[in-house]
Amino acid sequence: MAEDIRKGLAGVIADETAISKVNPETNSLLYRGYPVQQLAATQPFEAVAHLLWHGELPDDAQLAELRTQERAHRALADEVKAVIDLLPLDAHPMDEVRTAVSAIGAKDLAGTGTTLDAGGSAEQNLERSLRLFAALPAIVAYGQRRRRGQEIVPPRDDLDYSANFLWMTFGEEPDEVVVDAFNRSMILYAEHSFNASTFTARVVTSTLSDLYSAVTAAIGALKGPLHGGANEAVMHIFDEIGSADRVVPWLDEALGAKRKIMGFGHRVYKSGDSRVPTMKGALDTLVEHYDRPEILDLYTMLESEFVGRKGIYPNLDYPSGPAYSLIGFDTLTFTPLFVAARVTGWTAHILEQAASNALIRPLSAYNGPDERHIEGYVPDDAEREAAERPEEAAG
Repeated sequence: MAEDIRKGLAGVIADETAISKVNPETNSLLYRGYPVQQLAATQPFEAVAHLLWHGELPDDAQLAELRTQERAHRALADEVKAVIDLLPLDAHPMDEVRTAVSAIGAKDLAGTGTTLDAGGSAEQNLERSLRLFAALPAIVAYGQRRRRGQEIVPPRDDLDYSANFLWMTFGEEPDEVVVDAFNRSMILYAEHSFNASTFTARVVTSTLSDLYSAVTAAIGALKGPLHGGANEAVMHIFDEIGSADRVVPWLDEALGAKRKIMGFGHRVYKSGDSRVPTMKGALDTLVEHYDRPEILDLYTMLESEFVGRKGIYPNLDYPSGPAYSLIGFDTLTFTPLFVAARVTGWTAHILEQAASNALIRPLSAYNGPDERHIEGYVPDDAEREAAERPEEAAG
């Protein structure tokens, strides 16, 4: 019988999770049971982080405690800044973020002993999760400022997570409409079940490696244009097209060349990404706030033409790209913003994987040459003995 191979693990259920799911009846993405659009409309990002880590939204005292802890770890550590400064200015920001997280992990785990001690307790990993959650805005913000030749902006304790993120990036206190749009985007990007980067984090965790290694590996997976890099690609497409009146000829040429149009389609959603309406609403408020109707014209025309021709709907990256651009983020910063959001979901999955662990080690169907041997080679006694008990050597 032929092997049942699922390329890309499509349709394969690898494990259980209580963190998120897509409800097929309502086409809603649920975080711990809550529709993400409701969370984005009502909650600060810190509360959603608590929900993902602990399973419930925080009460006032719990939220206040989380905010106190988060604000204590906001500043970019001198040694991490020094590591970032060693990187070339034209290094991709995702390489910068990956390196910074690795440096944080190396410092935090220094002196902890052998790799047998790497995994850490649930309490330690929760603390590490919160520290990364708090530190990533400074890493991402400094990365953009460094590339622009600007000095670092210290964090402010009087601003919440989203407002402080924008403050450290731009050095100006943001308008509330911008903070709200940015906060919504972070919540929408925070978690999405067993996506490629999350599954990567769980695979690394399953080996009993440390949380920082798992997050670093997840960042590597997220860098790919078929995953997190798509929001960058959307803005490159907008820049390439230029204006709404050029959409039709551009799309004719792109489809004729069989180009992949980023920002459309999703492995999970077949009738449209449930996060798009919320992010599109945030984009609409930003277009009005900055008085940039031409962005919305291009957005609407490309969506209409592509959906009409291909029947493939936008995913979250499609509205988030122009939204981040309007706020003032460089296109290269878009995927690092994804990291800063998704680290909450990654670490929730790391905690869940570690709590009920099994080494993730799938099988493969071999399609190479049959066994063959080097001419004249003579096996030794140990090799001959192993060949007589192949079931013991198969691991």
